[in-house]
Amino acid sequence: MPQPNMQQMLKQVQKMQAEMMAAQEQLKDEVVEASAGGGMVTVKVSGDLDVKSIAIDPEAVDPEDVELLQDMVLAAVNEGLRAAQELASKKLGGITGGLGGPGGGLGGLGLPGF
Repeated sequence: MPQPNMQQMLKQVQKMQAEMMAAQEQLKDEVVEASAGGGMVTVKVSGDLDVKSIAIDPEAVDPEDVELLQDMVLAAVNEGLRAAQELASKKLGGITGGLGGPGGGLGGLGLPGF
């Protein structure tokens, strides 16, 4: 079995680390939007999972049914977080996706288990 090229592996890991840091910085500037109740509640969430805003249509405020508004806010926030996680996964997955894959990432370095 050939010995892994440690210098090549170190360069590849450093490059991947730099790409990850850059992608994480970019995620802070990207925003996804989700809504519930037919648009009565709208939430904006950044790619680094920071809730940026929650907008509530005044018509959604019914003092007789506060539970419905709470449910809509909860649904919109959860959908926003899910969408932001999906965005992050797509961005970061392209960088780390080759780890362990045949011929890609660290797999081409001849390391056992990769």
